[in-house]
Amino acid sequence: MTTAPRRALVRAPSPRLAQGLLTHLDRVPVDAELAVRQWADYTRALTEAGWDTVEVPAAPECPDGVFVEDTVVMIGGTAVITSPGADERKPETMGTSVTVRALGYPTATLDAGTLDGGDVLKIGRTVYVGRTLRTSAEGIASLRRICEPLGHRVVAVPTTKVLHLKSAVTALPDGTVIGYEPLVDDPGFWPHFRPMPEEGGSHVVDLGEGRLLMAASAPRSAELIADLGFTPIPVDISEFEKLEGCVTCLSVRVRHAPDGES
Repeated sequence: MTTAPRRALVRAPSPRLAQGLLTHLDRVPVDAELAVRQWADYTRALTEAGWDTVEVPAAPECPDGVFVEDTVVMIGGTAVITSPGADERKPETMGTSVTVRALGYPTATLDAGTLDGGDVLKIGRTVYVGRTLRTSAEGIASLRRICEPLGHRVVAVPTTKVLHLKSAVTALPDGTVIGYEPLVDDPGFWPHFRPMPEEGGSHVVDLGEGRLLMAASAPRSAELIADLGFTPIPVDISEFEKLEGCVTCLSVRVRHAPDGES
């Protein structure tokens, strides 16, 4: 029996990063050189935590290409290639599709609608999907048709205050949902919800063994999470936060062998 890989897909920032799309924030200057250094530090944090980083081919013509999470959703050992809600971002999926196929993962594609990976929050075998400006009802229904035969249940979540569902909430390894309450449409929807004191504290990437990648902009949230028995690993992503990005957007963790393998 082979051990399941611990891979993380990443994509280098485009030289056009500062032209990335915005929906809920006003545009402010982005330091492209600092962004490249921050991305390198983010990638290094993944590798130091034992994840093999796999670079998706660069997409210099796509300002938002660094937010690779939006291009694919891993459902077990199957890679679901998304259909981004912004037409400008649709070309980003090509490089991701080529990469996951080269790694041996079978792929599936939506048969209708639009869907951004940032709208998908997986907790166990439940797949929560934000109904946002980027993810349509048809896209959610299409993902449901893919997920159900794979043993996963899709639950739609109306999301109006932020760009993506995972801009509002993510989950701790124990299943507790965390979020910055003013940006969560309905905190009562989540059976176990813990508010965070900062917007950046809403976002964690589970690196295993209780380690959680977090934005350096949320020190009070990091203290709260540490008090729950987890180990925060802060990274500075200020330039990506200016573009509605967060720690989840910058990678896709692949924690299963391709479907059909042990």
